[in-house]
Amino acid sequence: MSDVFFQALAIPDPKHHLGVGSASHGAQTGRMLEALEPILQQEQPDIVLVYGDTNSTLAAALCAAKLHIPVAHVEAGLRSFNRRMPEEINRVLTDHLSTVLFAPTDAAERNLTTEGISQGVVRTGDVMYDAVVLFREQVGDRASAVVSQHGVTPKSYAFVTVHRAENTDDPARWAGIVEGLSEVARRGLSVLWTVHPRVRAKTPELKIPGIHLLDPLPYFETQALLMNARVALTDSGGLQKEAAFHGVPCVTLRDETEWVELVEHAVDHLAGADAHKIALLALTARWPATGLPPALYGDGHSADVIANILHARA
Repeated sequence: MSDVFFQALAIPDPKHHLGVGSASHGAQTGRMLEALEPILQQEQPDIVLVYGDTNSTLAAALCAAKLHIPVAHVEAGLRSFNRRMPEEINRVLTDHLSTVLFAPTDAAERNLTTEGISQGVVRTGDVMYDAVVLFREQVGDRASAVVSQHGVTPKSYAFVTVHRAENTDDPARWAGIVEGLSEVARRGLSVLWTVHPRVRAKTPELKIPGIHLLDPLPYFETQALLMNARVALTDSGGLQKEAAFHGVPCVTLRDETEWVELVEHAVDHLAGADAHKIALLALTARWPATGLPPALYGDGHSADVIANILHARA
């Protein structure tokens, strides 16, 4: 899935590709560790930069730490306080292995302080906000064509993504989410659902009137559909933020979120997997979603702050 992002955003191709596909958490992380170690020994980097909370984030941080290479973590300090989430384990361990911790928000910085981490912490703002600011004009230029291509009109549809194992692999939660989204469609709000590979085998269950299934989309097309949606429904941390940046209300299909500011300022609403709550929140969401304080996620130059700090360490 990453190839489309490298192409659309004109990011240079990676020098090394680990070639590690889907597997259980332990197997996938172990294979990444095995593949990363000779690369880091060969390249001898001054620092290893990791992002977010994926298995690859933890594998890279752990491998670097064991080789005595400093680690810098983008999105440090985020906490959902749900240790049943693999992402929570990944981000906590990565933070405690890191030398430089780039905290996107004040809340993230406070979480690190609470855990006894104060050295190397830098409040930077959020790099995903940087991307939205940087590409907003390009997205806007093609938005009308993208929306009409999918047979909908602006503000007439819900934009949906679901990918977390806690939702896709739990039959009860999955059933609640499907029922909630089905009710949204029955009540007249079209549902555009981009289908993650983890969900592909379940698509026969999703052939429901009013629910339109889409393949994974490139960055610009995703942003175009998101910014023109009436409401977003997702279990993705990133999409929660992007919806808020575009002024689109979000219903999060989780019981908690690491982006607590979005809930505090009522631009994001937690529905879990409760079918009734999902439908109610989606159908009553007020557009536009406003109320985020200025510069809550930075000024659009978080990446510059990070790059300057890394350059100064070189």
